[in-house]
Amino acid sequence: MNIDRFKCIIDTVWHLRFKQLFYQIKNRLITPGFKLVSAPESERTAFLHDPIEKLESFYPGYFIFLNKKSEFKSWDDISNGNLWCYNLNYMDWLGQEGMTEEDGGKWIDSFISSINKNKIGLDPYPMALRSINWVKFFSRFPESATIEREEVLYSQLFLLEKKLEYHLLGNHLLEDAFSLYIGAAYFNNKKLLKRAERLLEKELKEQVLPDGAHFEQSPMYHCILLDRLLDCINICPADYLISTACRMLGHLDSIVWKDGTIPLLNDSANGIAPSPGQLFTYAGQLGLKWKPIPMKECGYRRFSSDHFEAIVDVGNITASYQPGHSHADTFNYELRIDGTPFIVDTGISTYEKNTRRQYERGTSAHNTVTVEDKDSSEVWGGFRVGRRASVKIEGEGERWVTASHDGFGKRCKRSFALDSYGFSVEDSFSGAAISRIHISHDCSLQKTEVGYIVNTPIARLVIENAIDVILEKANASVEYNRFYEVTVAVISFNNVVKYFIYKNE
Repeated sequence: MNIDRFKCIIDTVWHLRFKQLFYQIKNRLITPGFKLVSAPESERTAFLHDPIEKLESFYPGYFIFLNKKSEFKSWDDISNGNLWCYNLNYMDWLGQEGMTEEDGGKWIDSFISSINKNKIGLDPYPMALRSINWVKFFSRFPESATIEREEVLYSQLFLLEKKLEYHLLGNHLLEDAFSLYIGAAYFNNKKLLKRAERLLEKELKEQVLPDGAHFEQSPMYHCILLDRLLDCINICPADYLISTACRMLGHLDSIVWKDGTIPLLNDSANGIAPSPGQLFTYAGQLGLKWKPIPMKECGYRRFSSDHFEAIVDVGNITASYQPGHSHADTFNYELRIDGTPFIVDTGISTYEKNTRRQYERGTSAHNTVTVEDKDSSEVWGGFRVGRRASVKIEGEGERWVTASHDGFGKRCKRSFALDSYGFSVEDSFSGAAISRIHISHDCSLQKTEVGYIVNTPIARLVIENAIDVILEKANASVEYNRFYEVTVAVISFNNVVKYFIYKNE
């Protein structure tokens, strides 16, 4: 092992909590097995309101997850990748429109028949999500809740409690807590419910920031976890759940684009989480009331005018011990003009630990500055981060912010500003650097006395003080395993560069 690799591992482990390290070792030594536990005979508690319907992924004869179509082969089939198999075992599709009691029951029985052979299905994360989906299915079709099916559901809850994801923490442990809470409420198990409440309250307090954002800074995961929190309120409301949900709704209200979609920052993609509109409707049905919360602790800022909408990232990695969904994207941003995506993030297309995943997390895949092809934070291993950039906010107002970070050894400073003329970005670095802009339209480039001008159908970029500008093509994603072509303006500069984005008249 070379010195750089060793230092990267030390920088990664340094941020972990002792509990994570302890359970990483324990889980390798002790693996609890599945054991049937008789379900209690108490009256069941069903969901009071219909939960959000899941996206259609089950079709007669095949499944589609992550835009990959495949026939069912087995519950632990990983031929389409681990995440595809995880989605199969979540059984979210039990809640899709048109799912019948007969079809859903057959698939539940199929799972039960091979449960002891299904290693992936008994991983805690899919077990947690599947348990929630079974409770929803049994609430929708009470006659489907046979003794055998409920016994397996109840047994999964007890196995989950033994396999809580303390080795990961973050959204995984929160999903475990949601599952135990919903399962305990369904079976009216007061002891299990009390244990679940303690864990859930602790994790919500830890993971939901004061401005309402989930601390892993992924708008997609924010929506996923908010949906689950609303499910908890649906089956067993509590004051701390309601107050937290209202904060999360307030953050979502602040970060969502005007067309009701989310910015694709960090690990975010369309077609996975419920839409903001669905979440707002669901929350309204539960009687919740909220108002937008200005973004602060999450590290994002939003600037908007009649024609421009911008979301910029001037924050640190807030989930320091669980940065698996974080990117090396300090000072990244997305920009829309009259509702049309203009400056875009390259998004994510895969969770496989491959070169594409490494690229999508790297700095050069984002609308920010790179120095010597280095990442501002040391992303590696698919879901790990070693050295991290430290951000300092140097000043901000209603439509501007200036911040600096030390991710390249020397301070790199960026200023964002929105005024009546357009949107501007200024970068400062003591030395040679490159600023990249991913543009969702075809572009033409010309050099003038003013500088470089990049022309597009809806706007133009005027670049000052650049040494050189070239246009390249790259692939971006808005969904898993789907790509579209964007143009990348690669701006070489020394010390300072500034560019302006003006809307075409």
